[in-house]
Amino acid sequence: MSNDSRALRGESTDERSDGACSLCDLPTPDDPVTGDDVPGAYCCRGCLEVSRALGGPDAVGEADVERELAPDDGEDAPADAERTFLSVDGMHCATCETFIESTAAGDDGVYGAEASYATDMLRVTYDPDRTDLDGLVGRLGRYGYDAADPDAATDGEEESGLATFLIGGGVFGMMVMVWYVLFLYPTYLGFEPIVGLDGFDGLYLVANVWVMSSIVLFYTGYPILRGAYVSLVARQPNMDLLVALAAVAAYVFSVGSMLVGRTHVYFDVSVAIVLVVTLGNYYEDRIKRRAASRLTDLTSARVTDATRVTDDGRTESVAVDSLAPGDRVLVRPGERVPVDGVVVDGRAAVDESLVTGESLPTTRGPGDPVVGGSVVTDDSLTVEVGADATSTLDRLVELLWEIQSSRGGAQRLADKLATVFVPLVLVLAAVTTAGFLALGSSPADALLNGLTVLVVSCPCALGLATPLAVASGVRDAADAGVVVASDAVFEDAPDADVLVFDKTGTLTDGRMHVRGVTTGEADEATAVELAAAVERHAAHPVAKAVVERAPDRLPEVTDSSIHRRGAAGTVDGRRVVVGHPDLLREEGLSVPATLAAAGESVRDDGRVPVFVGWDRTARAVLDVGDAPRATWDETLSELGTGREIVVLTGDDERAAAQFRSHPAVDEVFAGVPPEAKAQTVERLRSRGTVAMVGDGSNDAPALAAADVGIAFGSGTDLAGSAADAVVVERGLEAVPTVFAVAAGTHRRIRENLAWAFVYNLVAIPLAAFGLLNPLLAAVAMGTSSLLVVLNSSRSVE
Repeated sequence: MSNDSRALRGESTDERSDGACSLCDLPTPDDPVTGDDVPGAYCCRGCLEVSRALGGPDAVGEADVERELAPDDGEDAPADAERTFLSVDGMHCATCETFIESTAAGDDGVYGAEASYATDMLRVTYDPDRTDLDGLVGRLGRYGYDAADPDAATDGEEESGLATFLIGGGVFGMMVMVWYVLFLYPTYLGFEPIVGLDGFDGLYLVANVWVMSSIVLFYTGYPILRGAYVSLVARQPNMDLLVALAAVAAYVFSVGSMLVGRTHVYFDVSVAIVLVVTLGNYYEDRIKRRAASRLTDLTSARVTDATRVTDDGRTESVAVDSLAPGDRVLVRPGERVPVDGVVVDGRAAVDESLVTGESLPTTRGPGDPVVGGSVVTDDSLTVEVGADATSTLDRLVELLWEIQSSRGGAQRLADKLATVFVPLVLVLAAVTTAGFLALGSSPADALLNGLTVLVVSCPCALGLATPLAVASGVRDAADAGVVVASDAVFEDAPDADVLVFDKTGTLTDGRMHVRGVTTGEADEATAVELAAAVERHAAHPVAKAVVERAPDRLPEVTDSSIHRRGAAGTVDGRRVVVGHPDLLREEGLSVPATLAAAGESVRDDGRVPVFVGWDRTARAVLDVGDAPRATWDETLSELGTGREIVVLTGDDERAAAQFRSHPAVDEVFAGVPPEAKAQTVERLRSRGTVAMVGDGSNDAPALAAADVGIAFGSGTDLAGSAADAVVVERGLEAVPTVFAVAAGTHRRIRENLAWAFVYNLVAIPLAAFGLLNPLLAAVAMGTSSLLVVLNSSRSVE
């Protein structure tokens, strides 16, 4: 059980296993970081400071109870169990979650299944020898749910959904309404139609309407009917059930009327209900498909195979799941470390940015820990598998799933309303029918009044109130250069009490470049040109920054060599050494005191000093580092009004010093690993609604943990997909626009919901007392929906 899970379940940190950080569950060093005023032991100073600021490691929130009541997710499965994620198309509500989980768990080889309506994903923990995943996919398919590998999802599915609506619904629905406008409505209103409805002509006309209405109901409306069926099987009434009952009741009543020779039919009611609800569902599906890809990029970086070193020194390719504590694995340059462990042989620069967020690769040698998911850049390492034989990257995937699949307060409220509203309407319709029968009405008239109650209470306006307002907000946000991926932006951003900024790539531009040059016995242009000539074949980000600063054409280099602390080579007959001052000294070059002091000053500011020397002495120091974005000062000042501003970074304290001094910044947490970032955001939620702005894959769990996550389009795909909004234009200065648009959309949602509830309060009693017929009920329903559409179409700014 992870430390996060223990905290969320309310268990004391005293129960945690020895050697694990009390905040993030990462291994602690032999001499763990502790504080006299804070209980527990920590892996780094960042975790200690976070714990101190947030009330200690035992602080928990309201999520504890929900985690305890969560379905069996397979956490108690045997060690050899496998876990996979499936994308499931067709989930429409929490009822679908329950049904899919029970269907999957019905397999003897499945230890646990957890479905997420929010992301259209299913996580299955199973025995690969006893469970056939293809068979599970087939069983779900029999109920209309299309399950597949998340990577297999394509944009074609979305286009297919649009085609289904346009062909099955739009075309045939329009044809139905043309028949009604030209022939049926005039008759209902006492006018003479274009042609008579008696005899064969009338039968032919109604039969055509029946056929086309059947296509709309059973083809376009199939997802609604399926949702209704699932709700009955799961014994959890939902809105799909009420919509289906209204549409089917109008259809059955009309078929019955047609069979007895009546031309007063209500196929138009059935068509209108299906088309309006399908339109709303289509928009909702578009948002959910974006959410379904949130885990894809991170899971694609997970390592499935490893090169194990045998006792006799040979190597063999094995599955990562078969690795055991104490095994040794060979990691070549460009490969990812498969699991957490300790280096036993070799020395190389390791890029941990995907996992930790550190902007610079870190040199790892014998005895140094490495995290699973990091990339070895310039040399091979032999790593001994750690005690739990797991990967930090894998833990990030699981953490991201846990956060994203949890159900928010608004969704829980909607679920509860559905379970009450649907039975209430059904009972009211039955009582209305029985009441009119008792008062002497004919069975046909009594059934018609009961049908009217179902039609008028069909929650079209209520169902469209939020998605259409959100659509308008999405449009206005797009005009401002912001892509909205979740309606959580509009629900929670206006009420944000705490705004958390990641540093690297968010407040800074996220890449290394030469910020300045201090020269001794050389000019700046010559120092940069020679340094770039030597560094151009190195893969290190610092080397790339040096090359970018130099001219396009560089002199040729001979006898070049890449070292652990830099590079060297011969340029125009001169031996040039670039890198750490120790490397220059090893190569026989002296380092003048003035340049050494300049290098220390650069290092104290949290950047990297790169020394350049030739002719037996150091000639210059390049200041290489990450620079703040141009508008960071103004953005923090604008957003800091009425909100608490927190800066969160995996870099050390020196790199975060300039942000700590900003008057709008309330707190800075430095040296925080990614799992602790998510935990930090979770605990900051005790102070109110939390919004986070981040950039980078390591920020994905923290972005998802926040009530609102905002990422930059220039960052990794995972950060963008884990966020609720992605800034693709104007950079940091567009972040205030996100909050402005969110506030306007939130106001529009409240207006729409208020109208929808007022409509139901007025229309349902009128229908129950027989003051409406199904046609007027359908008109009232359509009018209500139209008002919602018109209100939503206005600009929210």
